[in-house]
Amino acid sequence: MAEIFKAYDIRGVYPVDINEEIAEKIGRAYIEFTGAKKVVVGRDMRPHSEELFKGISRGMMAQGADVIDLGLSSTPQSYFANGTLKADGSIMITASHNPGEWNGFKLCKANAVPISGATGIQDIKQIALSGAWKKVDKPGTLSTYDIKPEYAKFLKSFIKPADRKLKVVVDYANAMGLYEIAGITDMFDIVPMYDVLDGTFPNHEANPLQLDTLDAICAKVKEVGADFGAAFDGDADRCGFIDNEGNIIPMDLFTALIAQDILSNGPATILYDLRSSRAVPECIRENGGKAIQSRVGHAFIKAQMRENDAVFAGELSGHYYFKQNFTAESQGLAFIMLANLINKKGVPVSELVAPLRKYFSSGEINSKVKDVAPILAEIREKYADGNMFELDGISSEYSNWWFNVRASNTEPLLRLIVEADTPELMQQKRDELLAIIRK
Repeated sequence: MAEIFKAYDIRGVYPVDINEEIAEKIGRAYIEFTGAKKVVVGRDMRPHSEELFKGISRGMMAQGADVIDLGLSSTPQSYFANGTLKADGSIMITASHNPGEWNGFKLCKANAVPISGATGIQDIKQIALSGAWKKVDKPGTLSTYDIKPEYAKFLKSFIKPADRKLKVVVDYANAMGLYEIAGITDMFDIVPMYDVLDGTFPNHEANPLQLDTLDAICAKVKEVGADFGAAFDGDADRCGFIDNEGNIIPMDLFTALIAQDILSNGPATILYDLRSSRAVPECIRENGGKAIQSRVGHAFIKAQMRENDAVFAGELSGHYYFKQNFTAESQGLAFIMLANLINKKGVPVSELVAPLRKYFSSGEINSKVKDVAPILAEIREKYADGNMFELDGISSEYSNWWFNVRASNTEPLLRLIVEADTPELMQQKRDELLAIIRK
């Protein structure tokens, strides 16, 4: 049971690692830790999500908390419900992009503030393992609430008038993207793919970071002459976007596109994760915004957004965060803001992305290592002549290239990303750093 408690969520294979009995213990521990009196709970379409709901809700009610059952929902909808219903916390039952036999929980406090390993998951783990919860005289209640109409109204409030409906291919991956944008599909000419809920993921893994899962949607966008494509992950808190020519829009460059729509309404602070292309902060500043680098990981980014009163943040992994959705993800909003930008500029999205494709990136490269510390020490010494900082791992910036290397939170891995002004320089510096990491 201990191994299911991760850096950002609780996750394991059903029913071996996680099941109804374990869920009940986690529910009790969550209430013991947070003291929540009212908790909203959403779930994805996996066959065992209903069983886990029964367990975790029973545990929370046994500790005196009132549970509001959202039923099937996307993760962004669960965040929206948390804040809108003024709950003391929320739980989303999902294993996100993991295969169908996996399941788990994403935990939040009030206002959709995430609970991570550093801010409570480890405490909840200890309580759940020890059974150290108080006896409660009066159990809580169970009620249901349909958040979908309010979420639809929220999303539609951001749609700007347009001369025509954009044609959009949407790969739902048999998952919760069907719920995430259900309330706005009438505003677009949607060409759906894999639009039947199926927690076994019969067509492909619901993970737009696996680029081969995007082959079908890239081809479909070209085939039907769509304005763009959108491919959701399992719980719809991430999305990969495709331009009108069937090319993948790099997820960091997508941050720069959304920033342009946001900044057309006036100056604002926008965060970008430190793996992003230099084109991203440059674009934010050119459009009148304040660009701030962030650490990797939703818990860190959401906290930094609050500290800096940022209105938006984008992450290389396809998470897009909006102040308006209680400083949490909303892929529906990302979808709308891309459409707004296309309509406003009056040019294809491929032309909007083209000026941002001016640097050359290695992408994130993972290397298994036995001992992280001496490798980082050597890198720290060798590249000290650059503008070096350690916001998340080690970064060093030079006039015509930069890199970041950081340790994985969960595995004996070092993750490297290099970007340069030319492909030759990128390859040279990439190989130079990999030689240190892998020797």
